[in-house]
Amino acid sequence: MRLSIIIPVLDEASGIETRLAALTGLRRAGCEVIVVDGGSSDDTCEAAAPLCDLLIRSERGRAVQMNAGVARARTDLLLFLHADTALPNGALDAIEAATRGAAFAWGRFDVSLDSPRRTLRMVAAMMNLRSRLSGIATGDQALFMTRETFRRVGGFAPIALMEDIDISKRLKRLVRPRCLRLRVTTSARRWESRGVWRTILLMWRLRLAFFLGASPDALARRYR
Repeated sequence: MRLSIIIPVLDEASGIETRLAALTGLRRAGCEVIVVDGGSSDDTCEAAAPLCDLLIRSERGRAVQMNAGVARARTDLLLFLHADTALPNGALDAIEAATRGAAFAWGRFDVSLDSPRRTLRMVAAMMNLRSRLSGIATGDQALFMTRETFRRVGGFAPIALMEDIDISKRLKRLVRPRCLRLRVTTSARRWESRGVWRTILLMWRLRLAFFLGASPDALARRYR
């Protein structure tokens, strides 16, 4: 199965080698790994270069970086993976099964947070349930789609925040996502550093403001 894994990065030198090394088996299976750097000030590029098929430098911003990765991708199936998210064993087989049939357009994984805290297990469960009910996915859930689907919705809007929510809304108008129960594992660092309930409240406020038409630039400043 031919698949392009596109990873936007910024100052990820401390963990990028581990994340990319975990994708070695997928590269051997014929997948390509594209790392798109948004202007890192550390050694991210030097650490990533030997462990990916293509290293691109672009303007800063996940949306811009992922669009740049798609422009250089060689396959017709795209997977967008955050630098702090790990694919599970069996991910490629699960994607292949999900994409069978002419009706497939896009999908996403369930997610777990890399923390033993019961509260964060509950947070992940609620994220998965909300996504399954709403048909909206977040970048932490490793979105995957065909190149044609990506083209039809116009790619990621070049906005500073909520690019995943924005593209999900447009994708959903085509068809609801294939929701895989297999779980990717993403970092719990923002939840643990900012406080679980404080982060939950912040994210809900930001999403509500976005749906009501607030500027993504203003929301990005509040998020940071």
